[in-house]
Amino acid sequence: MPKTRVIKKYPNRRLYDTEISSYVTLEDVRQLVIDGEVFEVQDAKTRQDLTRSVLLQIIAEREEQGQPLLSTHLLSQLIRFYGDSLQGLMGSYLERSLQIFLDQQHQFRQQLNTLLGQSPWTVMHDLTERNLELWRQLQQGVVRPGVGDKPRPAATATPEAAADKARKR
Repeated sequence: MPKTRVIKKYPNRRLYDTEISSYVTLEDVRQLVIDGEVFEVQDAKTRQDLTRSVLLQIIAEREEQGQPLLSTHLLSQLIRFYGDSLQGLMGSYLERSLQIFLDQQHQFRQQLNTLLGQSPWTVMHDLTERNLELWRQLQQGVVRPGVGDKPRPAATATPEAAADKARKR
């Protein structure tokens, strides 16, 4: 497991990255998040963990720029969960839901990259084959043997069936 990178927050609100021995901005901390770096923001004097408050500050600033990710309605609903008996469950539910979304997004991107590496004809052929297979599965699920089946024409009867039929006459 990688060593946790320590960023100290001073009373003047400046952030100091101890790994690179330099002051950093909230944008630099956001980039650490994007890069998957393991870090902790600590109060320079008390060593209190301030990571959550810094991350919330980054989210607040990003929400004010451009297209917000969190709607007013969603934020209101989240606030209502504080103090509720389900508050503890909500956090883990949101984490799992987001992880499932990220896993599906990763899988979709892999499939898209696989498709883009093929010729258009190969892509069309593969899609057609998948659609035909799904159609066959749908038909098998909807049409049950013996229900709504048309009788087989005599021309498609097996030689054994034709012989049995001749003997019965």
